[in-house]
Amino acid sequence: MIKKLILIFLLLVGAGFTLWLYQNITNEDRHFAVQNTAKSKDNYLLDLKGHISQTKRPNEHFSFPIAIGAIGPSESLYSGPNQYPFYCMSRDSKLGQPEVDNHEALGVPVYDSDKVIGYSKDCGVKTRIDYYTLHKKEGSYIASRITDVETAKHTALPLFRVEQGTINRFIYTLIMPIKNSELGDRLAKSKWNKRLIYQFNGGSGIGFRQGRQKASRVMTRQAQQLLDGYAVISSSGNKTSYTYNMLLAEDTARRVKKQFTSLYGKPLYTVGVGGSGGGLAQYLIAQNSRGILDGLIPLYSYPDMITQTTYALDCDLLNNYFTFRAADKNAWRDWERRRLIEGMNAINGFPQKGGFLQPINQLMSGFVPSFPKGSSECINGYFGLSAFINNPQQGFIREHFKEHVVDETKWSYWQDMSHVFGIDKNGFGLSTWDNVGVQYGLNALKAEKITLDEFLHLNAHIGGWKPQQQMQQEEIVLPFGHKLPIWLTLWGNHNITTPIDEVAPRHAGSIKAMNQAYKSGQVFIGNIDIPVIDARHYLENELDMHHMSASFYSRLRIQAVKGHSNNHVIWVAHKDFDPTKQAFEMMDTWLSNLKSAPNQSIISARPESLQDTCFNKDGSIYGAGAGVFDGQWNTRDEGVCQSRFPMFSTSRIEAGGGWDGAMFKCPLISVKKAIERGMYGKVNIIEHFETLQRIFPQGVCDYEGRDRGLPNDYITSQPDWKNALKDVEFLTTSKY
Repeated sequence: MIKKLILIFLLLVGAGFTLWLYQNITNEDRHFAVQNTAKSKDNYLLDLKGHISQTKRPNEHFSFPIAIGAIGPSESLYSGPNQYPFYCMSRDSKLGQPEVDNHEALGVPVYDSDKVIGYSKDCGVKTRIDYYTLHKKEGSYIASRITDVETAKHTALPLFRVEQGTINRFIYTLIMPIKNSELGDRLAKSKWNKRLIYQFNGGSGIGFRQGRQKASRVMTRQAQQLLDGYAVISSSGNKTSYTYNMLLAEDTARRVKKQFTSLYGKPLYTVGVGGSGGGLAQYLIAQNSRGILDGLIPLYSYPDMITQTTYALDCDLLNNYFTFRAADKNAWRDWERRRLIEGMNAINGFPQKGGFLQPINQLMSGFVPSFPKGSSECINGYFGLSAFINNPQQGFIREHFKEHVVDETKWSYWQDMSHVFGIDKNGFGLSTWDNVGVQYGLNALKAEKITLDEFLHLNAHIGGWKPQQQMQQEEIVLPFGHKLPIWLTLWGNHNITTPIDEVAPRHAGSIKAMNQAYKSGQVFIGNIDIPVIDARHYLENELDMHHMSASFYSRLRIQAVKGHSNNHVIWVAHKDFDPTKQAFEMMDTWLSNLKSAPNQSIISARPESLQDTCFNKDGSIYGAGAGVFDGQWNTRDEGVCQSRFPMFSTSRIEAGGGWDGAMFKCPLISVKKAIERGMYGKVNIIEHFETLQRIFPQGVCDYEGRDRGLPNDYITSQPDWKNALKDVEFLTTSKY
């Protein structure tokens, strides 16, 4: 008892100190902040009546190549109007300040010494060329800019010409390996092996920023390939830290490649590479268009971001329930039980980042505080995502904008896509997220791993995210900086619906937004017919957000549409072995075979040794071939790689959903019909019919039905979304 009192006293002191800091904290220096928001001008947006893979892209009207000292296009070719406010980041990229484009205080100020000489709303940077070299230090490559070109003419180190500027307001980079004698010649390319890499990068972003792209970082990521003679191109617009608008990402990638080919001609092939968001961007760009990528190497990828949010935005709801709302909170302090509901991994005794936040928040909510003795992927991987992606009031990038700009801007992914998804009557971007009818923990109930009382209480009290106009900013203080924030509204609990008569309302997503997400190519529907090597480290034991099952969501979608997955190879490696070099070698053989005999099939061009594979720590093969990853995801007996690297699921799979994860809004059936159908297995739920009816007045999810978010054009007489999509003409006939 004394120990508890001491703990409570210390937490009260800590909470009081935190609140004092909150009152006294000052904003970061806003010397270069966006002063005022420019107005967007109308700009061409691709026709979204059907799927964008069926829509021809307009002819390019900008005259490429961009001349040295000139600025690239500031408006996109076909992805709609510019987004404002927009924060310039050329200084962060070592390219200096942006060019002045107005004197009306729109955008960021541009300085000459301490004097403001104008403003930049579109962040233009003049195209320039620098020279770099690569060398190894302590086992890692370091890229260094050459300041003395004359000295460089006599160096034995490898040399690279680096061009940077802006296209579609984002910073682009072209890197070409060269000889000493080619210094000063923009068009020289004698060391190029005619193979081009488009580098994509990941992270979570909601728009409103130009993004950072340092040439040295692009180089070190692909150091081995540059040394092997590849050219590399990239753009901050193809880093999902800055936007998940995949139409804009495609538009930007097309133009960056156009800049390259206008200078150096057409490459033998272009292969994409990039991890996480940089992986899913490849899937979507290759699905939605032609002419940019010939092969893909997505690393620890997802099929797309938007269907990932379906279960990712469940995480904080579940954390809030387990921490604050559960009838028996002790039952959920066994972290491995949480897998039954969350699907993703959870480990007892795993150190939790920011675990001190739990007792502070429990105390502030009137509960006896306790420190967590474990963690989950929902926390370790997704903590903060709901606030960043889903909360229009949050704005974690707010320090880059003046206060009045912050106040007048809606900061969310939904707002970033509002010109495509639409806006509601209050001006907020429409959201696709929905949990109406979702029976969390249904599989565990049927397996009798949770009690009926636990199932009913969870589903009655979990709630959903409040409508955006009701959301409030997270209460966060930063006494130790952005890397260690103190959250006073843990799990966004103030933005989660509260029980009314013992039932917390669920959140209904926008059908219009779901329709537009499909049509605009934000959803990976599996229609991809170029070579893919989907590679990842096994990170389940790290509770990392890049879970292995995501590779198989992609595969299931490809199989559903194409009838096979011959173009899709999955590699899973021990975390200490990096198979990327081997992936490039295999992809080179595969694409070279296709280029040498264009009429052969993808499977006949694929190297015989290139198969689904799992790798040991030393790089040796543990298992390879058909069936090595078989398991629950495809209802087969467990394969050797599946047993070596066990896979976890998601909250929606554990609620009875499919492993492809491709349902925004489930069709509903009445509780009565669900019981008649045997949805609850052997569990005697008849006695609790009225309770279940009260929890789910609109009905419960019928995952055997078709996604209600599918556009009407996609609906056929087929019983599920997969077959419906297979019958849609654009999925099999598009040549663009």
